[in-house]
Amino acid sequence: MSNVHLIDHPLVQHKLTLMRRKDASTNTFRTLLHELSSLMAYEVTRDMPVQDIDIETPLETMTGKMIDGKKLVFVSILRAGNGILEGMLNVVPGARVGHVGLYRDPKTLKPVEYYFKMPQEMQARDIVVVDPMLATGNSAIAAVDRLKKLKPKSIKFVCLLTCPEGIAALQKAHPDVDIYTAAIDRQLNEHGYILPGLGDAGDRIFGTK
Repeated sequence: MSNVHLIDHPLVQHKLTLMRRKDASTNTFRTLLHELSSLMAYEVTRDMPVQDIDIETPLETMTGKMIDGKKLVFVSILRAGNGILEGMLNVVPGARVGHVGLYRDPKTLKPVEYYFKMPQEMQARDIVVVDPMLATGNSAIAAVDRLKKLKPKSIKFVCLLTCPEGIAALQKAHPDVDIYTAAIDRQLNEHGYILPGLGDAGDRIFGTK
């Protein structure tokens, strides 16, 4: 799993544990997700390219380094991906945003696309796909399939939780896509949910459970 990056910072793990608790309220879950995704953004953007910029401090002129956030695109897999998106934008507010609307057919567990909207000139951009769960991997694979048709510079996938089955599926379909996650849980159940997991992330974010 050379392209799987486990973000095990103590603050990330602490907040994830609080989110897993079944008695966490919608507001608590949402707040923790915002904080946790901001923390994960630091690791995900660690290798972002920077450019030298001449500036003036109160004392003298110097050359500093800055990122070009406009070349980064956060792509949210709707609807639950929006829960991570806000925290990521808190760290890189200049990033562009795209959306992929997918829902999982309850019988086949296969993704069905209903929305796709991206910024222009994707060939010059790096993509970070965000979705709280990488479970069966079907939605992630479908999203990356669509995004690769736009020929971006790179694609990363960020999730809170995943499992061996989801990692294997995404790696088989897209071995060039790095996966960033806060936890690799035990397994999937017969309904395609991660165990021990944290339940349905979308329901917990939006209070629709």
